[in-house]
Amino acid sequence: MKKGLGKGINALISTPISNISAESEEQQKSGAVLVDINKIEPNLNQPRKFFDNESLAELAESIKSYGIIQPLLVKDEGAYFSLIAGERRWRAARIAKLTEVPVIIKDYNEVDTIQVALIENIQREDLNPIEEAECYQRLMDEFFFTQEDIANKIGKSRSLISTFLNLLNLDDRVKNFIAEGKISATHGKLLLQVTDSEKQFSVCENFIENKMSARQAEEYIQIINNPPKFEIKKVKVEINPKDKYKNIETDLKSLLGTKVNIKDGKSKGKIEIEYYSNEELDRLIMILKNSKKIF
Repeated sequence: MKKGLGKGINALISTPISNISAESEEQQKSGAVLVDINKIEPNLNQPRKFFDNESLAELAESIKSYGIIQPLLVKDEGAYFSLIAGERRWRAARIAKLTEVPVIIKDYNEVDTIQVALIENIQREDLNPIEEAECYQRLMDEFFFTQEDIANKIGKSRSLISTFLNLLNLDDRVKNFIAEGKISATHGKLLLQVTDSEKQFSVCENFIENKMSARQAEEYIQIINNPPKFEIKKVKVEINPKDKYKNIETDLKSLLGTKVNIKDGKSKGKIEIEYYSNEELDRLIMILKNSKKIF
């Protein structure tokens, strides 16, 4: 799924790349220095696992024209620098074939390095919902943050933090769909109502296959969790052929919530179910698909 640059555009500068050999005034003020890009190594504890190639290519093209405005955050390891924050910019700079990049060198310990990497990624909104949820979980597990602590730290509501954390309870296959952008976090939240993992995965595939909006997905979940109850009735056949199927038409109308006509011929008959919009057709299909037995 293609992603726009979003806040990634803030990682660009107005100085052409040809002039980046000398530190800009902004970089000097921030304590940034230029280092050989080949002496920087990625952070093994990087919270971000998914890097969209198309988005990286877009950022690389912009970097070719404008350079990098927000320096990478690194730690001096002696023979090399380890990345603390800014791996997406580092990757794009490599694609753009930059030989040097601006960095700010910090002498963080391991604990500080992990915390900064987690929070920097969250604040920049560079993570997909599952990566973000895993960041919150790590802050709680490894640094004993509470949900309230996280909310205060990054400026988001506690209820939103809780919603993201709940996504980690989904089936792994469903979480992958969210990480890949095939369904939204809102779809994932709805799927938490389906407790059986196989059924959850099947419903998720249905969301994707039918390109359901969040509203359609919500209606579908309601039908799954509260299927219509059907009573088995014996229909008394009236002598008058015209009234023969009145009771059946009434039952079907009550079940489907729309007009139903039964036409009986000498050798064959047909049932006509009326609908008045594509949304109503989708609703009728969902009812029929999830009805084990009508009579």
